[in-house]
Amino acid sequence: MTDRKPIIAANWKMHKTHLEAIRDVQKLSYLLDKDDSDKVEIVIIPAFTAIRAVQVLIESDRLGYGVGAQNVHWEGKGAYTGEVSPRMLKALKCGYVIVGHSERRELFGETDEMVAKKVKAVYADDMVPILCVGETLDEREADRTEEKVTRQVKSALAGVAPEQAEKLVVAYEPIWAIGTGRTAEPADAGHVIGLIRETIAQRYDSRAIAESVRVQYGGSVKPGNVRDFMANPEVDGALVGGASLEPEDFALIVRFK
Repeated sequence: MTDRKPIIAANWKMHKTHLEAIRDVQKLSYLLDKDDSDKVEIVIIPAFTAIRAVQVLIESDRLGYGVGAQNVHWEGKGAYTGEVSPRMLKALKCGYVIVGHSERRELFGETDEMVAKKVKAVYADDMVPILCVGETLDEREADRTEEKVTRQVKSALAGVAPEQAEKLVVAYEPIWAIGTGRTAEPADAGHVIGLIRETIAQRYDSRAIAESVRVQYGGSVKPGNVRDFMANPEVDGALVGGASLEPEDFALIVRFK
């Protein structure tokens, strides 16, 4: 057993207006109590347009949830139409930023180099990256999972100081399991997450840093399977997509025990 506090994050992706976001956070607050947020760190990650509304509601109702963002640009400001800077997210009191999600990599062409820039930019504004890594089905079948995931972790942590790395959250999301209803076997997920931790230990020549990093599983996490994943001591939580859209389902995931 470790003293790493589990972190369950709701990635709402491109769903919910700010009014729908308010409604669903209020619903969630009726389903969960203080004991739940004491045992598990709960993070709501809405679309950019709903961050302010969610943040104000959480503060005004004194809910025990954190707020995050789904993406960020690495520059602090500039002529980057449609982009959002780390400074803007920090002003909205975001504590976390998803970086390198497979949809950003696969659909929008984000490279390992771009992801590394974003990781450093998030840290520079005193937020914590949720670094997403994972393999495609072709890579898995070609027995290249370890190669892919190791490369992604090493690249993202280039230039990241040890004291920053200690705060890191990694989300292992096998791409073939995202939104497909398929999931990795808990033992397989635990193996890859163990590899992620070993890669971090080697990067910093420190087992202590590797043991401080929380590593989530993501990929069709549901109330019916979250307990199996969380039973693995390597798994420190979940990055939840589709199942986080329904407050009732997300509450059951948070209460996985």
